[in-house]
Amino acid sequence: MGVKFKSRSSKDGYRGRTAAEVRRVSKYHTHSIPLDMEDIERDYDKPIVEACIAAKTSLIVRVGMLELGAGTGSFRVREMMHRIAYPMGVHVRADVNLTDIEATCTDGVSRITEVVDLPTTGVNTERIWLLEHFADWLSVKCGQAGTYHAMSVVSRELVDNLDEPNIYAAARKAVKEVLAQDQDAAKALKDVVATAVHNEDEISQSRIDAAAMDTRTAAGLGTVGSTPRSEDSNDPKAASASAADVVENSDSSAASSAAAESSATSQGRDSGAGRPASGQSASTQGGAREKARSSEGAASSEQSVSSVWSASFKEAVSSDGPVSSHESASSQTRATDGITVRQAHERLDLIERRRPLYSPLFSGFASAVACAAFVFLLGGGPYDMAGAFVGAGIGQWVRRQMLGRRINQFFATGVAVIIAALACVGTLRLAGIFDPVALRHDTAYIGAILFVIPGFPLVTGGLDIAKLDFPSGVQRITYAFSIILVATLGGWAVARMVMLNPQGFEPMNLSPWLMAGLRLVAAFCGVWGFSVLFNSPQRMALVAAVIGALTDTMRLEMQDLLHVPPEMAAFLGAFLAGMLATVWRSSVRHGLLPPDLGYPRISLTVPSIVIMVPGLYMYRAMFYLGQFNTLNALDWAFRAFMVIICLPIGLVTARVLTDRSWRYDV
Repeated sequence: MGVKFKSRSSKDGYRGRTAAEVRRVSKYHTHSIPLDMEDIERDYDKPIVEACIAAKTSLIVRVGMLELGAGTGSFRVREMMHRIAYPMGVHVRADVNLTDIEATCTDGVSRITEVVDLPTTGVNTERIWLLEHFADWLSVKCGQAGTYHAMSVVSRELVDNLDEPNIYAAARKAVKEVLAQDQDAAKALKDVVATAVHNEDEISQSRIDAAAMDTRTAAGLGTVGSTPRSEDSNDPKAASASAADVVENSDSSAASSAAAESSATSQGRDSGAGRPASGQSASTQGGAREKARSSEGAASSEQSVSSVWSASFKEAVSSDGPVSSHESASSQTRATDGITVRQAHERLDLIERRRPLYSPLFSGFASAVACAAFVFLLGGGPYDMAGAFVGAGIGQWVRRQMLGRRINQFFATGVAVIIAALACVGTLRLAGIFDPVALRHDTAYIGAILFVIPGFPLVTGGLDIAKLDFPSGVQRITYAFSIILVATLGGWAVARMVMLNPQGFEPMNLSPWLMAGLRLVAAFCGVWGFSVLFNSPQRMALVAAVIGALTDTMRLEMQDLLHVPPEMAAFLGAFLAGMLATVWRSSVRHGLLPPDLGYPRISLTVPSIVIMVPGLYMYRAMFYLGQFNTLNALDWAFRAFMVIICLPIGLVTARVLTDRSWRYDV
């Protein structure tokens, strides 16, 4: 049994040490146990399943640390750690908070406890997605079935090519190659079936069609023609032998199946020399000898098709969900390869050190688009959108520059908000020189600071509380409200400095249909912008944008046309977002969508409902509080609070209805 505790550095810890010793200590990562400890190094080049508990724990806890640093909730962190531990034969129990993890791991013989903490927190949806693939990749390497994608080739290509400049294109290319090989296999199967159909006189067409349906269902290859099943043979012993082949040949690959198919077909043709070609009647040749040879060739073809069906059935059931024949065989071959602790950590190094997908300049542009769209959805006009566009773009660029230099989050947020508000006001004052109407749009600067809204911790905090993880949930919500407090104080300070008095946006008086269409476009652009801020790949951002466009437009239209209260509309919008994300995820699992589009639900739902967070309500509460107008401040604060708590409740409701692990307390 080994118990390890993380030691925290302090001034007392350096007393009596030489400068060289201090430098040696400080070069280690101060937030986790270093990987060069003796018990970990001893098994660093061993296969994972044979490594000691310390080496296995180093992987499990590191994955949890990376997942936590990406901004996801504690329930997902624990789930991910369990998925990493299971193929290693390790049981893990973890306490997860906002920035720290205490995990105890055991393999039934030894037990070890490790503590890690993070210096800060943030959001990185790309890392959340890559860690999902890493868990699948590790599971297959350890000889287990994948748990995330039906086609583990996606995870393999992504994780194996993390050092490539465009890993997503490589994954898509690999999927297309596998699907193309499946189509070739289906075509070959169809040709063999056609030969068998034209040379089999004793099997009825109805039974052939039934066999083809079974083949199509088992192999997941689509429509491939008619195929006789092995149990349709007149010889019961042959049917039994074919059924036994399904079990005994469970490790055969698609390539070997094709080879067996070709060999069997050629054998049938040789044994039936003088037999009529496919599509011709045997009677045209005449004579009992030709008929006998034709019957013998048909039996050989039937046996070939039976072997193909057996291989297809084996490959269909060899993994979780519908997979391709080539993918099943290749994954089983790779399962025996194994992977060392060093190789797994090298993959995690690449995930941890990946640069953000977008430059600070592009991130500023995405923020500008998101906040301009946000302002329109709140009721703003062209001048309001223009001011928010300029202010949010400059503010986000400044924030990215400061966070890239590891400046304190709260300080970076306050500075970015002040700069964004001043840039927005300056833009409107400049436009007022040419059109005095622009000077009346004082409320626009509120939209310019909405890019700092901490939607991820707000939502994940509510989800953690729904899973009865109160320490993590309370910490996340406290962190989110701290960021909101800093942002609203910064905006209020600017308003006091330049003597602004925001009273809301002027109505635009557009027709209902035109307003609905513009809201759909604005919501799409807004969710896309926030997804980019969360470092989502473009395809993931576009999927989230589609979901957000539908749900947020529905929410606003219900408020305007049906006079639904904002709180209920927010709940219904979040609920619909959760259901749409589940439908998308299920469609990928069942092969209705390409497997490389299987994104985590949280990476789709949170960006799609961030635009529903009542930033205007929260700012007005702070503005009135700064004027000591307590009644109005409390009124707007409670309005914001009710909408905020309805958003995670909507997501939780959708998850409870569609996920057994959320429906039951186990």
